[in-house]
Amino acid sequence: MSDKRDYYALLGVDRGASEDEIKKSYRKLALKYHPDRNPGDKQAEANFKEVSEAYQVLSDSQKRAQYDQFGHAAFGNGGPFAGGFDFTAGFEDVFGDIFGEFFGGTSRRRGHARGEDLRYNLTLSFEEAVSGTEKKVKIPRQGPCETCHGNGAKPGTAAQTCPTCRGRGQVSFQQGFFSVSRTCNQCHGHGTIIKDPCTTCSGTGRVRKLHTLNIKIPAGVDTGSRLKLRNEGESAPTGGAPGDLYVVIQVEPHPIFVRDNLDIVCDVPISFVHAALGAEIDVPTLEGKVKMKIPPGTQSGKVFRMKGKGIKDVQGYQQGDQHVRVVVETPTHLTPRQKELLKEFAVSGGEEVNPLSKGFFDKVKELFGKTYNSRNLPVPLLFTRNHVASKILVDL
Repeated sequence: MSDKRDYYALLGVDRGASEDEIKKSYRKLALKYHPDRNPGDKQAEANFKEVSEAYQVLSDSQKRAQYDQFGHAAFGNGGPFAGGFDFTAGFEDVFGDIFGEFFGGTSRRRGHARGEDLRYNLTLSFEEAVSGTEKKVKIPRQGPCETCHGNGAKPGTAAQTCPTCRGRGQVSFQQGFFSVSRTCNQCHGHGTIIKDPCTTCSGTGRVRKLHTLNIKIPAGVDTGSRLKLRNEGESAPTGGAPGDLYVVIQVEPHPIFVRDNLDIVCDVPISFVHAALGAEIDVPTLEGKVKMKIPPGTQSGKVFRMKGKGIKDVQGYQQGDQHVRVVVETPTHLTPRQKELLKEFAVSGGEEVNPLSKGFFDKVKELFGKTYNSRNLPVPLLFTRNHVASKILVDL
């Protein structure tokens, strides 16, 4: 035993190396020295045996502790772990993906293939998305063949056990030091073969047809929301579980409301008179019209919040608000009498007619002390009781 190399040195790790460090080093060396990558190379085969032996000891906490205490003597005659090494034992966690690299197969037996998932795009109106609804849709998908009841065999016949894998769907063979399993090439993992296939489905057990579903849409969904319907996807070939159906929501825009998460926003036009004097107006909401008070002197663009008038979330725990933005409409078709009244109003109101403009020009006067005409010639900024500014800033 004295001619054996130190296990830690073989794997190129320190004695205090972690389990992950040991595993990582072993994977690298095993790939390097594996006999199937070095056919006919006796030295590579010997190196592979050494690193495999080292890993089998150092990956086992109990064996590693004995090795740290007694060295190779722990595994010699009379030692606590005498009896040699099994180079195929305990490696599946390390070589689960390496088997595929070497042999094009896998070390684990596969079950029946699952059916494919499907996606269905469903368009809803704004009201349907907010309140919830139920939709009847037709989904084109693969379903079990009614002629053979999904088994793929012609009526009156049956699928036979695959003679190659004997119904396991996997075949095993020896590669170097490993016993490897891979999908059976004759039955493709099903474990059975069909000698007399169904003429309707050509032996697949599936046919494409329209499937009608009633889909319940919860209140509060929005564009991009996904609903998962289990086992409503494609049927699986010969006995596997069906896939799932994913319904992706697209919500149409509303002519009045705009959605912002759980809140909704709408613009409500009001007249100049209502904005100046105040009024009580009708405002549309998701639940119908409600009254809202407009205070005197309301400016265009002012936003009012109506608490709890927004959208409920899908779980029903929260509800947003409705934001009403008032838009003051300027009359465009005035009668002569209306024009005369507005002029009288302007004259009688003076600076109070347009308080925002007054404040703006006051700030300009404080900043510049003067204004400019279109020729950039200084002129006095004139304010009188009955007139707004006689000059405005241009070409600044």
